[in-house]
Amino acid sequence: MRLHTRRWGAGARTAVLVHGIMADHRTWDPLVPVLTGHGYRVVAVDLRGHGRSPRGSYSPEDFADDLVDTLDAGPELMLGHSLGALALALAVGRLRPGRAVYSEPAWRLGGPDGTLDPAAFAAFKRVPRLLMNTFRPEWDEDRVAAELAALTAWDESSAHALSAYRRVDHTPDRPLVPSLVQAADPSSLISPPHRRELRDRGFAVRTLPDVGHSPHRDHFDAFVESLEGWL
Repeated sequence: MRLHTRRWGAGARTAVLVHGIMADHRTWDPLVPVLTGHGYRVVAVDLRGHGRSPRGSYSPEDFADDLVDTLDAGPELMLGHSLGALALALAVGRLRPGRAVYSEPAWRLGGPDGTLDPAAFAAFKRVPRLLMNTFRPEWDEDRVAAELAALTAWDESSAHALSAYRRVDHTPDRPLVPSLVQAADPSSLISPPHRRELRDRGFAVRTLPDVGHSPHRDHFDAFVESLEGWL
């Protein structure tokens, strides 16, 4: 399946951005000028069931195969958040970026003990604007509108489908390209033992204290700072 993409810039290097569940390419809007300022041409996808991409079946492999079907191999940088980081990890051997950044990767969809149910995210489908403003008081009206539009466009059946994989461990055995994992602290997906395990497997791991599951939304400056040396 070919995905809808949005492109910015005309730099000599390419950076690919892959959003998490419930979002779409618009979640990366604040990051785009940072990357174009570093000389990147930026490509952001809408995963299947999100944004303007087609609907279909939903499995980790489906999301990964779509990236391979849509993107050119060999970008300098690929960055995925949550579900996007899971899809990226399953596609990275075929896309072979120069570097990969996995932000709060959902490699264990149900969390360290499998008790989190991805279907619970479906409840966010109808988050009212007032509640969004409460969650994100620092966001301006344009950002709130973009997030609400992404929720409206999202097919929540994808979350129900992913519940079948919540006890499957997709943690890569080793990084196939130089790879950074961004972990929030505390994190519902990347526990301290999991972080140690990832370091033992060869991943660089940077912890962002007092940041939620979406570092690029929760504390943008800390998110960008943690990318130092990887852009």
